Amino acid sequence: MKEAMPVLTAGTGLHETLALLTSQLRPDANHTEDMVFLRDVFSEKSLGYLMKIHEKLRQYERQSPTPILHSASSLAEDVAEELQSGPMSSEEKELLQLLTAPHLKAVLVVHDTVAQKNFDPVLPPLPDDFEDELEEESVKIVRLVKNKEPLGATIRRDENTGAVVVARIMRGGAADRSGLVHVGDELREVNGISIIHKRPDEISQILSQSQGSITLKIIPAIKEEDRLKESKVYMRALFDYIPSEDKATPCQEAGLPFMRGDILQVVSQDDPTWWQAKRVGDSNLRAGLVPSKQFQERRLAYRIKMGTLQNPKSPKRPLSGLRRSFRLSRKDRQNAEARLPDPSEPEFLTYEEVTRYQQKPNERPRLVVLIGSLGARINELKQKVIAENPQRYGVAVPHTTRPKKSHEKEGVEYHFVSKQMFEADAQNNKFIEHGEYKENQYGTSLEAIRSVQAKNKLCLVDVQPEALRSLRTPEFKPYVISVKPRIPESRHRRSATSPGAGEHGRITDEDLQEMRQSAILIDQQYGHLVDRVLIKEDTQSACAELKSILERLEREAFWVPVSWVRT
Repeated sequence: MKEAMPVLTAGTGLHETLALLTSQLRPDANHTEDMVFLRDVFSEKSLGYLMKIHEKLRQYERQSPTPILHSASSLAEDVAEELQSGPMSSEEKELLQLLTAPHLKAVLVVHDTVAQKNFDPVLPPLPDDFEDELEEESVKIVRLVKNKEPLGATIRRDENTGAVVVARIMRGGAADRSGLVHVGDELREVNGISIIHKRPDEISQILSQSQGSITLKIIPAIKEEDRLKESKVYMRALFDYIPSEDKATPCQEAGLPFMRGDILQVVSQDDPTWWQAKRVGDSNLRAGLVPSKQFQERRLAYRIKMGTLQNPKSPKRPLSGLRRSFRLSRKDRQNAEARLPDPSEPEFLTYEEVTRYQQKPNERPRLVVLIGSLGARINELKQKVIAENPQRYGVAVPHTTRPKKSHEKEGVEYHFVSKQMFEADAQNNKFIEHGEYKENQYGTSLEAIRSVQAKNKLCLVDVQPEALRSLRTPEFKPYVISVKPRIPESRHRRSATSPGAGEHGRITDEDLQEMRQSAILIDQQYGHLVDRVLIKEDTQSACAELKSILERLEREAFWVPVSWVRT
């Protein structure tokens, strides 16, 4: 027998109605999936709370409570004065004591303040003549409330009609949150001021200076822009950007400043010139304008053409020749001949699309690449970390053509090979870098890295920065650490036992200047490829920091190029 629906009275609340409806939904009824869905929706606690709030508001509207009088404190004073004018009974004395108590007097004052105040919002009156002015055009009056933040919209003048139209809506801004202003809307008035004949910069100034309530008279676009879901495109910035110094930006207030290495969530690429983006980790939910990749590349190409920017593919000064692990002196480094791969560089440094990546248990560990400026002594740092935990960390054993010494073992200090084999491997691009020192060849091979990773060890290599581009592949997914020594202003403030000290522990101002220049050059040419900078105060503290980085690398997620994780 079918169960009848309950009889509802006029006083039954909405949340009670829904609760009764929920009780009538049975999974064995027709349209089972729909019934189950409705039951789950109506059983949500949050919906019940909203319904109760709705009922309280409706109850308040029906009752329309108003204060009985607006001067309770004055009435209390009159009563107290009247009581004191003659003899009082015990009840009258008690009443007088209550009426003159400070707390009760304060409550009555608050009551009067609330009773005399009008809490309805005060809005400017609607214009009476807008229909006459705009004839048959459909007009929308929009009132927005904003604080000191920008309105979150930019405008432009239509070249064909001369109308002032909304060019873009900044995601998360006041205009976007209202849902009332859309791209393509024609703007006629701002706070009652006609802007038909004003320049866009004058209109922007009116909007930026307006506080509190802003009234816009708008002719809606023929087809309003759909409110798109936020994009999930993330970019690593490869350059610094300061909107206040960019004369091309359509609105400096709407610009988003960022630094090289910042991760940007690009929420809109509708405009081919100016993207809308947010900095990941920023508490500000409003998006800002950043130059698009295409626009930034065009600007850099123009600067190269005008001679105000060096071509990124032009020859660069070599940093220091062969890598530190071959322990070359400064003189030997300057004379060493490094033969490094010459991969094609990106035309311009703008953005790199990235995604979050965390190493899975069944995946090979990521490669850890150490680069360092003069004085960093990164080979010593690498060897110390590996020696403390050889079961977990490993080093890529280099190849050499020099003869093996009596105390050395094959595959431990070096892989000892003939010159013919070394040259053949070099021709076949099997080395990430190689060079010549005292008529002997040295190099680090790709296979040496793979052999360490095959043992499920985290492989550490220290290379010249030029080798980074050949290592940044989906196979190795390198995490790049730039090690810099702490460099004082002069040698008088430097300890003789400092890690960067030269022969006999002494160091000159010339040494310090060369170390500074080395660090600057590496940062300028390769800083965009670096994931972490490690400032080396001393070997012990640097070793502890490096071990902490390696531990986090195995258990946390990091930003990597999208191409590394795409299948």
